[in-house]
Amino acid sequence: MKIYDFRYKNFNKEAKQSSVFGLRSSLIFSFLFSLFSFFSFSQVTSSIDSTAIKIGEQITYKIQIETDSTQFVVFPEGQTFLPLEMIESYPIDTTKHDVKFRLIKKYGLTQFDSGVYFIPRQKIIIGDKTIFTDSLKVEVNNIVVDTTKQGLFDIKPIIEVSKSPSNWWKYAFYIVLVLAVISGLLYWFVWREKPLTKEEKVALLPPYERAKIALQELDKSDYLKNEEIKEYYSELTDIIRKYLDEKVYDHALESTTEELISRLHLLKDGQQIDLSKEDIKTIENILKRADLVKFAKSKPDIALAELDRKTIDLEIDHVKESLPEPTEEEKLLNQKYKEEQERKKKRRKIIITIIVAVFLFMTTIAGFIVKYGFEYVKDTIIGHKSKELLEIKSWITSEYGAPGITVTTPKVLRRISVELPDELKDKVEVTMFAYGGNLTSNIDIVVGTTKYNNQEQGKKEGEEENKIDLVQIAENSIKTLESKGVENIIVKQEKFTTPNGASGLKTFGTASFPIAEKFLNGNYMLLGFTAENILQTVMITWKGNDVYADQIVERILNSIELIKLKEDE
Repeated sequence: MKIYDFRYKNFNKEAKQSSVFGLRSSLIFSFLFSLFSFFSFSQVTSSIDSTAIKIGEQITYKIQIETDSTQFVVFPEGQTFLPLEMIESYPIDTTKHDVKFRLIKKYGLTQFDSGVYFIPRQKIIIGDKTIFTDSLKVEVNNIVVDTTKQGLFDIKPIIEVSKSPSNWWKYAFYIVLVLAVISGLLYWFVWREKPLTKEEKVALLPPYERAKIALQELDKSDYLKNEEIKEYYSELTDIIRKYLDEKVYDHALESTTEELISRLHLLKDGQQIDLSKEDIKTIENILKRADLVKFAKSKPDIALAELDRKTIDLEIDHVKESLPEPTEEEKLLNQKYKEEQERKKKRRKIIITIIVAVFLFMTTIAGFIVKYGFEYVKDTIIGHKSKELLEIKSWITSEYGAPGITVTTPKVLRRISVELPDELKDKVEVTMFAYGGNLTSNIDIVVGTTKYNNQEQGKKEGEEENKIDLVQIAENSIKTLESKGVENIIVKQEKFTTPNGASGLKTFGTASFPIAEKFLNGNYMLLGFTAENILQTVMITWKGNDVYADQIVERILNSIELIKLKEDE
């Protein structure tokens, strides 16, 4: 019939352009073709091996299909049999019968609660068609215990178990140890004032003293003993050139002998150095002799080489004496330069420390993300109101109203004053307690107790007198939400039982809550309980896509207990 209706709708669109005879023949043809397609090519049946089982017992659900070999068949997969649970999916059994194939698929199902259940219709895809099986009824019975053969025993007393010691100190120790190791490494390689080597100590000396020490080191060398004249003169001229480069002319090292001597004459003529012409001539002779040794393979005797060494020593003294004394401004600039170098050195240490700290922090964050997930780490660092509520160590368990509703919440609920119309003040007593309660926080909780003194309540016409209608109460609550601007309210209802066995009505769903001129998706839940002329309610609203609020609500629901009325009440 489903295929037939579809065809009828399609052909009905063409009725305006066809004759009555043509329309009817088309409908008949379409109907016959649909029946032929359905019955000729594939047949689907479903069955179970038992309609009544005991708790936890397994039944076999079977789907049988007869189809052509060209048809593509898709069987149900996953937990599509709820409220029954699939515990096993068997392989497909295929047999050939004449020109058709028979496919049999079996599933093992069970249920661990007693009651009457219906296996929902299962979706089968055959080629380009979708077919649904019939729903099947299953009765799950309790296991009857013969108390005449099996004795009953009292509940065993509570056994005190020693609390396992906390290992927080181990984690703290490891954290402190890691930080200590990292700090030690940073101090040793970055912040520690390392002892200077001999070369580093010499480098810190003034140019004159460094030149003198270099001459002393040259005397200790074996160049002259081994007749290595070229190497001897190379180091000797480098000493005088380095001193001149630092104190007189800053291009002395890369200048030729002629260029350097010419620059010394210019500086003398400009009265920038008080060096005699004889001294300049002596330096020129030694430099030219060294050039002949290095480039023309000249080889003066050792005595002349030793004499040139002493001459260079004297000329360094003469150059030092010819230089003017540094002014106070030059001394100040030199001091500032040293201080700037110290600041750069300290800044470099700070940058290295920051880079190491940031790297360790990012590595730690990455590790937590891998273990706990990005959202959890983000909410832990930045903060999340619902998460903070959920992680409060000492939740408050308290009794609200009379008769009381015991509920455990992250924070204690505060009493709310309720203003009743004058005509209801003598008929109704209302007490309410709330956390949040303005539909704008991450989670709002309202617990209320209403006592009808004259057993008045909003009952429908034809109902038994003095019977509180929880469905009507839920409808009124939904209307209250709508009056506050809540939109897109989806309503679901089901029976709710508290841990201590009190039964009530659970009304829940999703809605769009108005917040600051815009709407925010959220959830709501209303629990209603009645006892004679007493109405007890728990209303919870919370933001959508908030896993922490979901966990809070779940914990609150598992804690709700109703205080039973005494007989005299």
